[in-house]
Amino acid sequence: MSHRSFVWLCLLPLAAVTAAFFLLPMARLVVTGAEGPQGLAGYLAILTEPRYRATLINTVLLAAATTVATLIIATIAGMFLQRHRFPGRAVLIAMLTFPLAFPGVVVGFLIILLAGRQGLIGDLSNRVLGEKLVFAYSIYGLFLGYLYFSIPRVILTIMAAVQKLDVGLEEAARSLGASPWAVQRDVVLPALAPAFVASGAIAFATAMGAFGTAFTLATNIDVLPMLIYTEFTLAANFSTSAALSVGLGIITWFILALARSFSGSAVAAAG
Repeated sequence: MSHRSFVWLCLLPLAAVTAAFFLLPMARLVVTGAEGPQGLAGYLAILTEPRYRATLINTVLLAAATTVATLIIATIAGMFLQRHRFPGRAVLIAMLTFPLAFPGVVVGFLIILLAGRQGLIGDLSNRVLGEKLVFAYSIYGLFLGYLYFSIPRVILTIMAAVQKLDVGLEEAARSLGASPWAVQRDVVLPALAPAFVASGAIAFATAMGAFGTAFTLATNIDVLPMLIYTEFTLAANFSTSAALSVGLGIITWFILALARSFSGSAVAAAG
């Protein structure tokens, strides 16, 4: 068997899996989205229908806010944990990455225990202020839930990037009289830019498509995963739910592709 034939033979399983689990389902989803009363114009309803447009904006803004907050927290924590050794460091890193083992429903349940009607924050605020502070079921609770499962995904990438930084560049900047803030601003942060783009894109894509947490918490707000679920299961509006799914996928794919163009092959698909 020639080398070329062997390569094509090895590619057959990949081609079969790609066709069965990606190309055919996606093609069917696109066709279903155009089978509604509006036809292909049903895709434009995502932007023209006020409810769908507002939900899309809510989802994008929430995902963007989650990404920014995650990058700030994960960068500070990741740099500190990577460059300092202290008792309990391994346990702390394990705790920060532990949410990776939780499904979205469990994350939502934890937010309810923290900021729900019977949550810890409500009990403390009732004792101090005489009024329960409940925000688990609002945009703030959903933001906290998204932040909870985004930080572990980002902090590991940041820590790996910090480990590869050339410490000599920082020492050279200090020897030239640069202040600690100038070193971080002009040397460290630019060097970490590819890691920011890659991990930020994954955090954004994950927040865009997160369903379990939204299903548990999003009682007073609309996000695209919940809207798709209600259109599909409650209203049996298959064409609209398919069109919304395609729109969600296109936005997420665009962000990942854009990030890949800036950071090379470091960006992977989000789950």
